[in-house]
Amino acid sequence: MNRLTAFFIATLMALGTSLAHARDLSADEARKLQDAGTILSFERLNAAALAKHPGATLTETELEEEYGKYIYQVGLHDKKGIEWDVELDATNGKVLKNHQDL
Repeated sequence: MNRLTAFFIATLMALGTSLAHARDLSADEARKLQDAGTILSFERLNAAALAKHPGATLTETELEEEYGKYIYQVGLHDKKGIEWDVELDATNGKVLKNHQDL
């Protein structure tokens, strides 16, 4: 195998590996994780996100698996009209990111 072919294969493998580290979970997968006690309930996770911005409303939520960790992403709209992105560790509710959506 020549070097160019080996490089091409290695690059494809690296790209495939990096893409596989973040994936959206289906509602069925999320329900199973909640039932098993692996992740907190969505009610608790939503409450943790809303505690950062009292009076805000939820605009979107998403559960992802990133590098073997479950990340719950929440979009919020506060009373001043500002959009916020909050990311939580779905296993314990710890806020990982809390930033204004630009």
